[in-house]
Amino acid sequence: MASVSSFSSVMPDATLLSLSEAFERCRAETAEWAKTFYLGTLLMPLEKRQAIWAIYVWCRRTDEIMDSPEALSKPKEQLLAELDAWEHHTREMFEGCIDTWLDKVMVDTIHRFSQPLKPYLDMIEGMRMDLTSLRYESFSDLQLYCYRVAGTVGLMSEKVMGIDDCYTSAPWSEEAETSGAAVALGIANQLTNILRDVGEDRQRGRIYLPLDEINGFGYSESELLDGVINDQWRNLMAFQIQRARDWFK
Repeated sequence: MASVSSFSSVMPDATLLSLSEAFERCRAETAEWAKTFYLGTLLMPLEKRQAIWAIYVWCRRTDEIMDSPEALSKPKEQLLAELDAWEHHTREMFEGCIDTWLDKVMVDTIHRFSQPLKPYLDMIEGMRMDLTSLRYESFSDLQLYCYRVAGTVGLMSEKVMGIDDCYTSAPWSEEAETSGAAVALGIANQLTNILRDVGEDRQRGRIYLPLDEINGFGYSESELLDGVINDQWRNLMAFQIQRARDWFK
């Protein structure tokens, strides 16, 4: 399987750790980097919380390719190559190949909870968008990005979390369908993150707020980059905040 520096930290060789030891590494990493999220997972049965820890660590490894301190100094071509290598690694992992302790827990999770490959590949594609799309012309463009980097987490998690037998998504449906709600929750969280990180993102030259909406409120890209706060900015942000709230409903 392919290997790049961004996921070398999942070594040593998987044969050196038992499955329970590998899950313990996932638990420890989740507890260290996502303390509140980790506390929530403790309410789940053991096998479900272990699977969620594994998915969290895989997502973290994917995100680190783009957003780690080391990534900031790497050229675009190198980051794209690392994403390609990670995609190849992930495809082989879904075929049952195990090279690292993370592969070991992920293969167990994939088979135990019928994980689909597509959300994992879509998330990697979302990371590529951060290299090729520093601006978003409209909300439809931004929504695609939000699905790829966050809505996908809902699709990864829903088969682990399960659903109450008495739940149906609509009164005319006999089948419980949760994918739409899972994706919407991920998009809502990502929109919230974007609003929280406007200042940090502009320092990196990234603007996630849709340009047509920025202009529509009488604000401008240059004002955003300069950190100008005026009534136009406040009105723009009020609109963005309300939309994020609507996605949580």
